[in-house]
Amino acid sequence: MIKPEILAPAGDFECLASAVKFGADAVFLAGKQFGMRTASKNFDTEELKKACNLAHANGVKVHLTCNTLPRNNELAALPEFLKASADAGVDAFIIADVGVMEMAKKYAPNVALHVSTQAGITNYATANTLYNLGASRVVLARELSLDEIAGIRAKIPNELEIECFVHGAMCVSFSGRCLISSYMTGRDANRGDCAQPCRWKYHLFEENREGQFFPVEETDQGTFLYNSRDLCMIEHIPELVKAGISSFKIEGRAKSGYYVSVITNAYRHAVNEFMKNPDSFVLPDWIREETEKISHREYNTGFYFGSEPGQVTGNGGYIRKYDVVAFCEEGGESAVITQRNKFYTGDTLDVLPPSGIPFNAKCLALINENGEEVESAPHAMERLTMKSDTEIPAGSVIRKKK
Repeated sequence: MIKPEILAPAGDFECLASAVKFGADAVFLAGKQFGMRTASKNFDTEELKKACNLAHANGVKVHLTCNTLPRNNELAALPEFLKASADAGVDAFIIADVGVMEMAKKYAPNVALHVSTQAGITNYATANTLYNLGASRVVLARELSLDEIAGIRAKIPNELEIECFVHGAMCVSFSGRCLISSYMTGRDANRGDCAQPCRWKYHLFEENREGQFFPVEETDQGTFLYNSRDLCMIEHIPELVKAGISSFKIEGRAKSGYYVSVITNAYRHAVNEFMKNPDSFVLPDWIREETEKISHREYNTGFYFGSEPGQVTGNGGYIRKYDVVAFCEEGGESAVITQRNKFYTGDTLDVLPPSGIPFNAKCLALINENGEEVESAPHAMERLTMKSDTEIPAGSVIRKKK
């Protein structure tokens, strides 16, 4: 039984630092070109060097997404991009296109090759072919069940790693290859610019009644035809490990540092607890509860256990049960914090410390930079001293239940 890697998203430097602090074994991120998330800040060449230095100093690997499906006129920029990324220190490229894969072998021969979920790998024959082409890892299609994954694991070389998504947003299209955005907005999802039309409300029109629409209502808010649930496999760590998955991938390069902190931490602790006692493992309640403390759509288990309702039909929005109210800069019972959302003296707060095990603390007093005691923290990014009934470690995330 091999301990799986926790692979966390890093859309910017804050997310990278969060992933490193809360236990990621590796991060996946993008440069300014050829990545599937143009909405993220991403990393230029100098930033990528700094990211690799920080990650490697903490024993964390860096996987660079090079997973768009480039057109002819984009290929000329690819060799320099690959060479610069290799020089920056990335450990692996995540690639969806076999032509790009061949170019990576030529221009960055010392960087490992991981084949993206967008390649639609659903069987051992494809996995073995990609291994023979130089891949050291395959990111399997999200459409597969655990039994199918175990079947692939049994018929591929031990050296070929399997990576699978375990948490985050799901795309309604096959292996993330979608044309809806291109058709409706001109923004190509396969080149990182998806407008997410799968989250929009839809109505029915009749061609001879111009200007009139006929709602096909599932709720009074409208009809959400394509709006998928979010994936959450936190309660199924044993099944994922036993299926032979080498890397647990957390979706979210467009998500916040807070999201990265919480979800990376949850899966880190869940895997660690399982590996201690595989035969008697019971997921601690606090770990399960952590996945409810970030913004998310309704959860399900994707395709891992076969057919399950995959759509959120009632709305297109998120469930938000907690707000991040502050980050702790200097620890102690009189902690220096930077405020993010409003909270009050007397509030009971939920603290996520660098150790990763949350606890409650009561805010006894708030003092602003002028030394004045204030009733609340109403100004975003204001520095305050917060007195509490317990010590709050530096680096903690401070939350409040809505």
